[in-house]
Amino acid sequence: MHGPNPSTPYPMAGFPRTVFLKNFITRPTIEIGDYSYYDDPDGAERFEDDNVLYHFEFYGDRLIIKNFVAIAHGVTFIMNGANHLMTGFSTYPFNIFGNGWEKDFDASAYVAASRGDTVVGNDVWIGREARIMPGVTVGDGAVIGAHAVVAGDVPPFAIVAGNPARVIRLRFDEKTVAALLDIAWWYWPAEKITRNLAAIRGGDLSALATAR
Repeated sequence: MHGPNPSTPYPMAGFPRTVFLKNFITRPTIEIGDYSYYDDPDGAERFEDDNVLYHFEFYGDRLIIKNFVAIAHGVTFIMNGANHLMTGFSTYPFNIFGNGWEKDFDASAYVAASRGDTVVGNDVWIGREARIMPGVTVGDGAVIGAHAVVAGDVPPFAIVAGNPARVIRLRFDEKTVAALLDIAWWYWPAEKITRNLAAIRGGDLSALATAR
């Protein structure tokens, strides 16, 4: 056996609060990689609606979550649709209320102000009720502390916490981080991962490098 099938909606028998997310995504603007899971006793299946907020199709911004991402209960992704324009004297969204206030408003102004896609790299652990703001990129191997508010990019293998989230430390020295990014075990076939689990779990970099 080589681990669970990533197309299995509920990978833990008798534990329906944890789901492999990609099996519950319907929006073309959300991409979820293999083995990335979300845990929620109130219905992890509703992640797309309950945890990805202000994600309006006309913006075109994407949420990309790569492989082997662990997402704890209550994590939210705030997308670009939450932003109010700051190009004039007021941030009030007059246009959405109509009745003449929509006159001469150009909706492309919202798109122009977009901060782009939100991207979560491979093998990232996001703690309970963390909040990821629009346009953030979280690097491979990073750890996001519980209740953190992540408003800026997170380097690979960094541990961040707080509001706004700050880098506490790197998980490994720079040489090890570079080697792990080069090895990129999260893209290996399941059979190869299974053969090398002892090295992945045990932190044996030389064995992983040899297995490439």
